[in-house]
This record gives sequence, structure tokens and C-alpha cells, in this order.
Amino acid sequence: MIDTEGLTKKFGDLTAVDDLTLHIDDGEIFGFLGPNGAGKTTTIRMLCCLISKTSGTATISGYEIGNKADSLKIRKLIGLVPDNVGLSEHLTAYDNLDFFGKIYDCTAGQRKDNIKRLLEMLGLWEKRNVLAGAYSKGMKQKLVIARALIHDPQILILDEPTANLDPEASKTVREFILQLKSEKKTIFLNTHNLDEAQRICDRVGIMNTQLKAIGKPQDLAKTVNGRRTVITIEQVSNAVIAALKKLSLKNLTADSNTLTFNVADPDKENWPAVEAIVQAGGHIRTVNVVGSDLEGTYLKLVRSEA
Repeated sequence: MIDTEGLTKKFGDLTAVDDLTLHIDDGEIFGFLGPNGAGKTTTIRMLCCLISKTSGTATISGYEIGNKADSLKIRKLIGLVPDNVGLSEHLTAYDNLDFFGKIYDCTAGQRKDNIKRLLEMLGLWEKRNVLAGAYSKGMKQKLVIARALIHDPQILILDEPTANLDPEASKTVREFILQLKSEKKTIFLNTHNLDEAQRICDRVGIMNTQLKAIGKPQDLAKTVNGRRTVITIEQVSNAVIAALKKLSLKNLTADSNTLTFNVADPDKENWPAVEAIVQAGGHIRTVNVVGSDLEGTYLKLVRSEA
């Protein structure tokens, strides 16, 4: 669906996006993570044919970014939710959507049906005749998402869609994104919200000018961070330590009542350790696995660039 190979964008001496290569599948929710200035929005603008690339290639459904003949076709395939809402605040919500539907050559019937369906899904139908300027931030963001979908595009690109939204509005947007996935839409989600990405994205890419890592959130956490088992017991004895050393545990450390070691598969590796501790006379209080969260992965990769 979306493919890039060595995609690069320079602004003078500044390289904003450096040698980006990725593939996004049809029907996938792909999360694009990175700090401010990492090149995420620049990537989106190139994919949407809003700015030119410096080098490399990118295609969307086989249409080539940078090919003038393909640009209009790409724009019709894409619905964009930018970081700046840009609504016509002197128009009602309904008229905002109707106007954009006309731009995309939707028929009167298509516009009517799509506007009703989208506003109902986003909880705005009862407010359809209210001026957009009177909407709250959350309502405006929902309206912008509806605007991006008015022409029923196959791909939805969202740039920080839940930024500055209250928890209820953010939840509505997340549920709507998942609803679109069930309709086989492809979602490209640029976000700083790591919890949001971990909950709804099939895969994520961590960007800091260059693509630092890509994969399923849980797999990235395992690969980059590794995982550790932390076992607390009443008292760490020499007998307990000797029993655990026989298991060849990785990076085993111990203090007066805590044992820690690295694990690749906790379900398989923890039970022999627990059994060894008990047989050596140890009294276990807790067993926990730590270090497998997306936040830790993100911070480790981003801070390595500092």
C-alpha cells in the first residue's frame, strides 16, 4: 500500500528525513513515533504530495510520489488530518464537509450519505448546523477527521489526532480509528502518545531523522530493551544463589531479598528458577517481569541520538 525506499528530504544543509525505507500493508494501523523535529510531519507532507522529495522513491498503491501525473490520484486515495485543523469557522459543520465533498467531486447523494454517517459515528450529528467556530477543540478535531474521510479514501493519514484532547474525546477518536480498521482502511498515525500507539497500532516505527526501529510494539520492546525477571524472597541465601547458577541465567544479580536476571521467554524460563529457589529453601514473595514496555524502547532509541 505505502512503500518508500531511501526517501530523503533536505532543507538546505538540514536533512529532515534521511534514507527512509518502510512498507505499510493494506488495512494496517501504522504508528510513526519520534520527538519534535524527527521528520515525521515532513514524511507525511511528502507522502501527501504537499512538498517534493530530495531523493529516494515512494509509492502509494503503485502511484509514484513526485510524478505529476500520479499526484492527483494519490491525493484522492488519501485523507489527511493535519496538525493544524484549518476549518472554515464561519461555516457550519455540515457545510464544511459539504464544501470539501464538492472539491473531491462527490455527488450530492454521496455527500449527504457520507456526512450523516461520519457525523453520527463521531457523535456530532446533533451539532451539524452549529458554526465550526463555536465547536470545542475536541469537536473540531472530530470534524477534521470527518472532513478527511468525506471522499471515502482508502488511506487515512493522521498527524497527532488526539493532541490536546480530553480523555473522553481521545477515546472517541481511538475507537473511530479502530472502526476504520475494521472497514479495511489503512491508517498512518503520527503520534507522541506511546500508550495510544501500543494499544491500537499493528506496527510502529521510531523515527529520529532516520528510522531507528520498526515492528510490532511488543516485539520492539523485547528486541531493544530485553526483559528482566525480578523475584523477591524473604532472604537470599548462598544455597539459593548456588541453585540459580546451575541454570545458567543471564546477568543474574542478587541483594538481600531480590533476585534479577534477563529472560527471552518468561513463560519458559521463570518456572525452573522458581522451582530451584523453592527447593533451595527460599520463600518467594513476588515474581515480576519488567522492561517490556514501548516507552522504555522509545526513550532508549531516542536518547541514544542525544
